[in-house]
Amino acid sequence: MKLILTQEVSGLGGPGDIVEVKDGYARNYLVPRGLAMTWSRGGEKQVAQIRKGREVREIRDRGQAQEVASQLSALRVVLPSRAGQGGRLFGSVTAADVVEAVKSAGGPSLDKRRVELPTAHIKTVGTHRVSVRLHPEVVASIDVDVTADGE
Repeated sequence: MKLILTQEVSGLGGPGDIVEVKDGYARNYLVPRGLAMTWSRGGEKQVAQIRKGREVREIRDRGQAQEVASQLSALRVVLPSRAGQGGRLFGSVTAADVVEAVKSAGGPSLDKRRVELPTAHIKTVGTHRVSVRLHPEVVASIDVDVTADGE
């Protein structure tokens, strides 16, 4: 089945890309979650708009991505969160929480869709390595210290 991606799908492509996938993957996963829409001739205009929006948000070149990666590696990101006695969090830390913590630590603003957590959500206190895909060729790693908040 031919689809137009509306969001980044790892291993498949980015917004505005036209991809060919198996019917079941398209019907059961990509289309219901809003990650893609079925391809049509009228969809070509939407592809142009999606790509235009993508170019505005995207980091321009590899050099700029390397520069942002060096800024991220120099940061010390601490994320206080409520936790129980065993070090287990009440709730979890998401990609959006990591983006806010990086921004408050003085780092660059990031897109939460580019942040890849080691698991779906961080649920324990400690240091966790988080990767950020800045460019197709550049991936930065950040150590996020999740600490128990003193509430």
